Amino acid sequence: MLTVSDRLQRARLSLEGLSVGDALGGFFEFSNSQALSHHVRMRTIPDVKTYRFTDDTNMALSIYDNLRLYEQIRQDELALSFATHFDRGRGYGPSIRRFAPLVLAGKDWREAALSVFGGQGSLGNGGAMRVAPVGAYFADDLDAVVKQARRSCEVTHAHPEGIAGAVAVAVAAALAFQLRDTVLSRQAFIERILPYIPASQVLDGCQNAANLPASSTVDDAVKQLGNGSRVTAQDTVPFVLWCAGEKMNSYPDAIWLTASGGGDVDTTCAMVGGIVALYTGYEGIPSEWLARREPLPTWALGNTV
Repeated sequence: MLTVSDRLQRARLSLEGLSVGDALGGFFEFSNSQALSHHVRMRTIPDVKTYRFTDDTNMALSIYDNLRLYEQIRQDELALSFATHFDRGRGYGPSIRRFAPLVLAGKDWREAALSVFGGQGSLGNGGAMRVAPVGAYFADDLDAVVKQARRSCEVTHAHPEGIAGAVAVAVAAALAFQLRDTVLSRQAFIERILPYIPASQVLDGCQNAANLPASSTVDDAVKQLGNGSRVTAQDTVPFVLWCAGEKMNSYPDAIWLTASGGGDVDTTCAMVGGIVALYTGYEGIPSEWLARREPLPTWALGNTV
C-alpha cells in the first residue's frame, strides 16, 4: 500500500536529480566559451566548490513544498510560494520577474499570468522545467499526473503549448519510475508518453523525437527538435525526451548528452535530471555532483531534509 511518505520520497528523488542537473548545467547555459565546451567534451566538471542552482530548482522547490503540505497541487498557495521565494539572482525570465510583484501586491495569479502575455499565457519552458517531481509523486496514476501537471503549470504558463510541455515532462518522469526495471528503446519510451500530450506543437515535436533514427547524433537532434534556445516548450521538451530516452540508464551520460546540445542547458539538464534520476535512483547521481550542488533550503523540505 503506497503511503504519502512513499510518494514524497519519489518526488524528493526527482527534485535531487533536477537540481543537480540544473546546477551543473548552469555553467554551460548559452555559453560559447571554449573552456566550458572543453568540460562538456571531456566530461569534466568545473572546479568550483559550490554549484548554485537556478530558477528551475527554486520553482521546483515550491512544487515539492506544495505536495509536501497538501498532497496535491493547490494553485493559490503555489502561486504565492513562487512569488514569495522569487530570487532575482537565480536567473528568472522576464515574465516571472513581472509576475511575482503582481502576486505579492495582491493581484489574482490568473490575471497576473495572463496580463504579461496579452491574455494568451506563456508558452515558455518554465512550466516544464519544474514539473518532474509532480510526475514522481503521482507516478502510479498517469491520469493524476496529467491533471496535477496541468495545475502546476497554469499558475504561470497558461498557454496550451506551455501546458503540453509540462504534461509531457511529468508523464516522462512517472514512466521513468514505473519502467525502472525495464529496458526500453528511446522510441518505445517516448511513444508511451505521446497519448497523454495534448494536441500541440509540443506533441508534434515529441513524435519527431521518437522517430529520429537510432544513428542520430546530438547535432541531428538539435537541428530537428531544438535545444531550448528559443526558451519555448516546443523548442525544449522534444529534445529533453530524446536525451532522456537515449541515456535513461545512466544519469551522468544523460546530463552530458543534454549539455552537449547547447542552448538553455540549465533547463534542459534540469528536466532530464528530474526524469532520469527516477530510473537510476540516488545511486545513479554522482556523489561529487550532489555534494557540490548548494544545499536545498529547509523551507521547502520540512522534516524530510
